[in-house]
This record gives sequence, structure tokens and C-alpha cells, in this order.
Amino acid sequence: MKEWLKHWDETKRLTREEAIKILNLPKEDMDDLIACAYALRTKYKGKKVSVQLLTNVRSGNCSQNCAYCAQSCESHAAIEKYRRVSDEKLYGDNDLVDDKHLARHCIGLSGIQFSDAEIEDLAERIREMKKKGTQICCSIGFLTEKQARLLKDAGLDRINHNLNSSRRFYPEICTTHTYEQRVANIHMLQDIGFEICSGGIIGMGERKEDVVDMLLDLREIHPESVPINFLLPIPGTRLADRDISGLTPEYCMKVLCLARLMIPTSDIRCAAGREVYFKGIEPTLFKVVDSIFASGYLTADGQGIDATMQMIRDAGFDGEIESTDEE
Repeated sequence: MKEWLKHWDETKRLTREEAIKILNLPKEDMDDLIACAYALRTKYKGKKVSVQLLTNVRSGNCSQNCAYCAQSCESHAAIEKYRRVSDEKLYGDNDLVDDKHLARHCIGLSGIQFSDAEIEDLAERIREMKKKGTQICCSIGFLTEKQARLLKDAGLDRINHNLNSSRRFYPEICTTHTYEQRVANIHMLQDIGFEICSGGIIGMGERKEDVVDMLLDLREIHPESVPINFLLPIPGTRLADRDISGLTPEYCMKVLCLARLMIPTSDIRCAAGREVYFKGIEPTLFKVVDSIFASGYLTADGQGIDATMQMIRDAGFDGEIESTDEE
């Protein structure tokens, strides 16, 4: 495996068995794995780190039973619930993305289905935010084709729709919709012309084989961005007591390296869990990933924007400025 990594040929697609071997790689081979990922990262992304800001536009009251989510219908987590965030908050965050020269404004709406009136209202707010040229990604449930086209016409650039885990493991974390529905939704959005952001959550009780199978499916989808979240058990959710002792920095890094090797031209984002599982080793983390969030994750706090940008500089990388159409 060591020699194989040192002479990596990215035209050779990893097999399932080879990918599993990477997740079982011995500690002494980690430097070679990271070096291999770093070569791909710099080839396609240079030394830039794309920083995104996330705004929770609709919080809680979701009809879906996703085990990890504080906004789930089965969750008893103590979170703020609202159907429509204030314009002051939404547009204020959008201004912040512009003022801080962040890469993208990501907006999330809890729920699985929306009325046409709700989508038209969202489209109007997107049109307002796009006046600043901001790159916008929206995490939203299952849209009809008509609704997706409304948002596309409003200027929405990208839609997030995570696979979350493998096809096999998905029923263990959600039974109110299927993995196949998620894949079909992504293909519909791609056909309309949206950029796609799609990734998963690591540490929910899945096997290493499930992580590999999810990444294999993501390789076929080939999203523009692949966010990898590491579980933060939230009190009041079904996974509140999940054992996360296996989420060592070494294992988490293997997952990110594998994502980079399998989908090298996509943005690989270390999303939720970054501040917990990679604290103090950011210079190594940024050798693999080129995208992160600042200032929180929907219902969970995160590192502030200024501290995030300073951390990137201290690690020897550059915060990417791409928030206008004039780049």
C-alpha cells in the first residue's frame, strides 16, 4: 500500500476493496496517504480554503425522523423553532458573506416538502440576495421540478442534498423517506442545471464498508462539493448516546483523504465536527480539504469567522474570495 500511494495514478479508479484498505491503513502509512491527498488537493484547488456561512432559514417542525437531527419530528432537542427567519437576519448574514469576502452563503430549510407559495417567497429572497452577486447554496428537501426551476430562475447557484450514509445503512437512520428518493432528487436537480453539494455523516453506527459505498455513489454523482460531517451527538435526538470513540483524528483524516482520492476535482469540505475532531491539527487538515464552514451549523455553534480566517492563515493557506460574479 505504501508504494501504491507513493506512485498514485489518479486515472486508476479505486475499487471498493482498495478503498476499504485505505480506511484500515496502519498508522505508519498515514504520512504517505496525506501526501497523496495533498498532491491532488494542490493540483485542483491550490492553497485556497473556501469558507461558507450557513443560515438556518426554517428551523424545526420537520416531518422526517432522521436520527441525527435536532430538527427531526422525533427530536426533543432544545432548539429555536420558526417557519421563516427574519429578513433582517437573512440579509444581514448575506451582507456578512460579502463584507468578509467569504466564498458562499449556504441557507438551510428544515422539512421535506414545500408549497409553491413558500418556494416563491424563497425565490424572492434569493433574488434580493443575488443583487450582491453572492454565491448561494440552499439545503432544502424534495422539490418538484416546477419549484426547482423557480429557484433556478431566481439565481440559486447550488443545492445541497446529502446522501448521509450508504444505501444499506440508510434505513437505520431514517424511515420516512428513502435513499433512492435522495439520489433521484439529485439527478433531477442536475438535469435542470444546478451545481450539487452532497456528502454524508460519519460516526452514526455505520461500518467502514458503508462509508466506502456512500463515497462510491458520490463518485458517480460527482457533486461540485462533498461535505463530510463527523457526528456531534445532540441531546434529545436518537443518536444522543451514540459511541463516538471511533472518531479519532486519524480515522476522520482517513475518511477525508479517501474522499479526496475518490472525487479529486470536487471541493472536499470538513463540515460539522471540525472544531472537535481536528482541533490543533488544522495545518494537516487543510492539506486534504479545501472547504469549511464558519460560525456554526444550523443548530450547533462553530468557530467565528474572524478566528476561522486567522486559523487558515496560521496554517499557511488562503481564505478564498469568490463571493461576487466579478471574480
